[in-house]
Amino acid sequence: MKGLSINLLLDATTPLADVTAAGPLSGMSVLEQLLFSLILIVILGGGLAIINLSSTMVRLQQARLLAETNPELIKEAGLENLIKPTPWWQELYRRFTDTVPVEKEADIMLDHNYDGVRELDNNLPPWWKGVFYLSIAFAPFYLYFNHFSENAASSQERYVMEMEEAEDEVKAFLATQKNAIDESNVTLLADADALVNGGLIYKTKCAVCHGQAGEGGIGPNLTDAYWLHGGSIADVFRTIKQGVPEKGMIAWKNDLRPRDMQEVASFIKSMAGSNPPNGKEPQGELYTEAAEDQASK
Repeated sequence: MKGLSINLLLDATTPLADVTAAGPLSGMSVLEQLLFSLILIVILGGGLAIINLSSTMVRLQQARLLAETNPELIKEAGLENLIKPTPWWQELYRRFTDTVPVEKEADIMLDHNYDGVRELDNNLPPWWKGVFYLSIAFAPFYLYFNHFSENAASSQERYVMEMEEAEDEVKAFLATQKNAIDESNVTLLADADALVNGGLIYKTKCAVCHGQAGEGGIGPNLTDAYWLHGGSIADVFRTIKQGVPEKGMIAWKNDLRPRDMQEVASFIKSMAGSNPPNGKEPQGELYTEAAEDQASK
């Protein structure tokens, strides 16, 4: 049924895309979505903190240089607040980020020297460590809930459930289609357009094994009255759709629409009795339309 779902989704004329459309987070559990949101918040918060810290350090360095060279320009540059007593919220921010003032960086300078580049021994910001420890504490609950408890489905179980839902949706869609074609209702087509299209598909898909004129080759002769898997239009349609894997014939249900398979089957039936040259010897059982009609009665 998975192949049928893919086939219908690939059909440009079938509006099944709406059936299986899903949002980017639809495959995640609630806990995974919360964890994903938490990671985004942490990344965003960290980026904003770095930007703000960089700006503050630049302004502090400007204020320190002006205080040493020309204190009168500090107010004009709008940096007077940096040399006043630190407000409580800035002190709280300093503690929260665990930053070291520029004038005290020499105290945390490491001995490493990389072509003149020195390294500071800054601590990780407390907020970062807090989130890290919180993630560690959260991990056991997440692992238990998603991998050991019966309350959450594993990725394999979610895949199976989603495939079952997709299969049900495909069946519901097909039930609304008045002209859905399968083995139970396929009919023999005789109009020229259908046979021309069936012939084109036959030459690109089937001729490599059955010959350009149906004379047979790797596969059996399709122009005589003998058939290996039944000679009715329903039998030919079923053989095209399901294939014969044990004999090397693939199932075309994943590559051809039901209408296309009906047209190919009708084209094959139209070749009956054409007696092409170099025809392969008959294989299978004799099939006649009269015998089928008698059996159906």
